[in-house]
Amino acid sequence: MKYNTIYLSLGTNVGDKEKNLTDALLELSKNHIRIVNSSSVYITEPVGPSKDQPEFLNMVLKAETDLSPEELIETILQIEEHLGRKRTIKKGPRLIDIDVLLYGSSVIKDPLLTVPHPEMHKRNFVLIPLQEIEPSLIHPVLKKRLEEFISNNTEKVILKT
Repeated sequence: MKYNTIYLSLGTNVGDKEKNLTDALLELSKNHIRIVNSSSVYITEPVGPSKDQPEFLNMVLKAETDLSPEELIETILQIEEHLGRKRTIKKGPRLIDIDVLLYGSSVIKDPLLTVPHPEMHKRNFVLIPLQEIEPSLIHPVLKKRLEEFISNNTEKVILKT
């Protein structure tokens, strides 16, 4: 069985945010996703048009899976739904959000999944925790180190203590 290294971003800004992250980690590990490393938890302000909402807790995971990209995104969507996520407002408040950042070295453009995540290089709430667990990572398409993107972004990210 072949295992692929994947990177996932987790975010939450509704309810018991720490419990939401813990529940997501548990559900992921029960569904063919073996967590290898996880970043610290970071506090971030909402981005996009829906800025009038609570701050987020974000983290990034390095994991291994034997799921295909299609099976992975289906599993993630099922986990989000199982944990109570309702998709009502685009970029609005959410109980849990799990994004596939990278799937091995694959470049995927599918209606349900784009890898590398198309916004990851613009989001310090993804880049800073990703750099924490994988400091030498180079974006597979843009061919730049993470710190190059981080230094060009203005978004503030605070380590949760």
